[in-house]
Amino acid sequence: MDISNNIRSQVLIDALPYIQKYNDKIVVVKYGGNAMINEELKEAVMSDIVLLSLVGIKVVLVHGGGPEINEMLGKLGIESRFIGGLRYTDKDTIDVVKMVLAGKVNKELVANLTEHKGNAVGLCGIDGQMITAERAEGVNGEDLGYVGDITKVNIKPIMDTLNNGCIPVIATVACGEDGNTYNINADTAASRIAAELKAENLILMTDIAGLMRDKNDPSTLIPFVQVSEVPFMKRQGIISGGMIPKIDCCVEAVRRGVKKTSIIDGRIPHSILIEILSNEGIGTQFK
Repeated sequence: MDISNNIRSQVLIDALPYIQKYNDKIVVVKYGGNAMINEELKEAVMSDIVLLSLVGIKVVLVHGGGPEINEMLGKLGIESRFIGGLRYTDKDTIDVVKMVLAGKVNKELVANLTEHKGNAVGLCGIDGQMITAERAEGVNGEDLGYVGDITKVNIKPIMDTLNNGCIPVIATVACGEDGNTYNINADTAASRIAAELKAENLILMTDIAGLMRDKNDPSTLIPFVQVSEVPFMKRQGIISGGMIPKIDCCVEAVRRGVKKTSIIDGRIPHSILIEILSNEGIGTQFK
């Protein structure tokens, strides 16, 4: 589709107030879901992040890698098992999680950002004791193995990277207070990192439009939610199932000092730009 120069210039003019608003501010993006698998979407995410970085927005990319972990476990003949939506992580599995998340996935993302002319540095929660964790409680009496609850976030490695003009790309494995390595839920890690950084915005990329009154009807998308409304929405069943932990992460981030959190549809190309550089955004915002 051909776009006239007038339209191009208007798009840039419309984006200017948001570029000014976010200039030198920190935005934490949790990257996951279909946007990590679909090559076209991955290209859009990488270009979005590099563009935001080049206009003076400090982007921190926090990523998961569930499909890649499942694939590697399958190749090694290790069963993938989930308890209450969390990956059961025994000794063999945590070794694979470290290898895949902090190795393969993290370095591929750094390479992808570099290909788009971005300056990126790969990190994981073990580096500089960025994320410290303790063994998580089990679910319904079942042990989760090496799954951790965050006890502390050290932002110095992240800030050093940002202050050097680079994009931190963070894999969510943590160093344990007991000397073990722990697997950390990426949404939870992104929320805590955003809070400690006093980020302007936390964006969780998902495979749905956002919070909807009817989960099967995208036209019922709720664009804005006050965190004080969340308990009522849970009682009404509007927030249920897999949305509960994601929205809890949004609420926790806001309560810890993040200005705004957003759940956006990562299946839409350039959804990050739409969310940040427009008034309406694209998903559900929590304040």
